[in-house]
Amino acid sequence: MKDRGNYDLGTIHSIVNETPVCHVSFAPDPADPFPAILPMIGVMGSFDFPSASLDEPMDCYLHGYVSSRIMNLARASEQGLPVCVAATRVDGVVLSLTPNSHSYNYRSAVLHGYGNVVETKEEKLYAMQLITNSVVRNRWGNSRTPPDAAEMQSTVILKVSVVSGSGKIRDGGPHDENKDQSRDELTEKIWTGVMPLWETFGEPVSSPLNRVEQVPEHITSHRADVNQRNEEYAKSAATE
Repeated sequence: MKDRGNYDLGTIHSIVNETPVCHVSFAPDPADPFPAILPMIGVMGSFDFPSASLDEPMDCYLHGYVSSRIMNLARASEQGLPVCVAATRVDGVVLSLTPNSHSYNYRSAVLHGYGNVVETKEEKLYAMQLITNSVVRNRWGNSRTPPDAAEMQSTVILKVSVVSGSGKIRDGGPHDENKDQSRDELTEKIWTGVMPLWETFGEPVSSPLNRVEQVPEHITSHRADVNQRNEEYAKSAATE
């Protein structure tokens, strides 16, 4: 069984960027024994070096609301709020000879760092554009921008300065024990293998107020590219 741990920056950052919803955990209160976990939209980026590639150090930008608890705690922290950001993609169901050996093919990444609220308008707009375009490519330029004063006030961006990060990837077929693989009564009766699994965008559905007849190219191309990429990866992961 090959090592699943991965510390390559490009791999870790790609997993975060390709995960629609990250889960962010933090300690809400010293008197509260339970950690809080929030689903948030997150994307990797570098305001200071916007041309940085994914294999270079980056911050993680998280989209939130002005009065949310995580943002209030970050404002009150001098060095930033300690957070953990987790991202996971499932690429297949692995079916083995025994229930104990069943698994998923997956990609996961975990970041540890300190979250601070973005204060400058320039960096906030940079992060909002980055996050919007991570949802649908080029959507920022195909919507009403820039945000107005009320939208800028209600939206808060948490910038996580990453201290450490790691990835974990599982691909390939089942890993059954030799004691089971050598038993003909099992291998001739039980199907083993992988069911590839991938996330797919469906056909766009117009809103009741929509007056644009054709779905714009930035939407159709994004849908086609993401669907193809996800399918190809899941199928290739099944045979690695």
